[in-house]
Amino acid sequence: MPTTSPDLPELARAIKAWGLELGFADVRIADIDLAHAEAGLQAWLDAGCHGEMDYMASHGMKRARPGELVPGTVRAIVARMDYLPMTRGEEWRGEEAARQREPGAAVVSVYARGRDYHKVLRNRLAALAERVKTAVGELGYRVFTDSAPVMELPLAEKAGLGWRGKHTLLLSRAAGSTFFIGEILVDIPLPVDPPTGAHCGGCQACIEVCPTQAILGPGRLDARRCISYLTIELKGSIPEELRPLIGNRIYGCDDCQLVCPWNKFAQRASLPDFDERNGLGESSLVALFAWEEEEFNRRTEGSPIRRIGHERWLRNLAVGLGNAAASPAGKGDAAIVAALHSRAAHPSELVREHVAWALSRHAS
Repeated sequence: MPTTSPDLPELARAIKAWGLELGFADVRIADIDLAHAEAGLQAWLDAGCHGEMDYMASHGMKRARPGELVPGTVRAIVARMDYLPMTRGEEWRGEEAARQREPGAAVVSVYARGRDYHKVLRNRLAALAERVKTAVGELGYRVFTDSAPVMELPLAEKAGLGWRGKHTLLLSRAAGSTFFIGEILVDIPLPVDPPTGAHCGGCQACIEVCPTQAILGPGRLDARRCISYLTIELKGSIPEELRPLIGNRIYGCDDCQLVCPWNKFAQRASLPDFDERNGLGESSLVALFAWEEEEFNRRTEGSPIRRIGHERWLRNLAVGLGNAAASPAGKGDAAIVAALHSRAAHPSELVREHVAWALSRHAS
């Protein structure tokens, strides 16, 4: 607990101002009572919708109880950081959708083209926490962003950063969904901010557009069918029946965000960290498939893509190349066929399997 008795409303105002100075677009405060979210979490886990993400189940209901994760916690400072690159224009959604229609284009989710958000947010949240500690004296806190067994989105909802869209992502009337969130659990009873209501109305665009029908209904996502899960979290073989549906998406998927009307309000990043690196917004499947492991590691240094490793990178690209080879525009493309043959005898069984599948798509 603090060594002094601060003016809590004034401290809350200062925290929000300091957050803006550190590059956050919005900072709000929530209590930590997430009892309302426990039943939904348990039902989702019981249905197996988390797939191979065992860490989602390993902590049980502790995810909905921040006070058990960090004893003494009474509040969460929740911050939003926009990630849409500063260079993107108003037509960015149309440009991304058009790129998905180019069979030979390699589509990487927009958020993953720059620096790893975990590092960016964690460092700035830690700086914010230190400012609070300096102001009040002793402070019990923990910083995290997608890195601890806590239900972050319900906390963000309680804090008023937005509401859960039907695709399960957080939506803001001021910024759509192209942002990251991070939290600081603290032991100071700061005044809390009110939640905002939901504003999706009768819109079903995100549900209807999902290529793999992973969104089972409003707020119900089966991760096992989600392209982001398949290309990032899944460690083994991608189910064959889902491979054709992945198209040319090789890391993540933005489809539900591209069709969301609220993303006409998407805000540009205030930091250069999320600018595109290594041409990941314009590269071809063939070009990226040629990266050897050393080049992959060098080019993805500091990137969230590094976490999947070179083997799964090639697996994902093989699926994209197979779909390109089966498309009218890619049928008979010598460069695609040559690229696939170059990896046909790869040491990894996982890569060989997906390359063989891709070549069969070319031959059919």
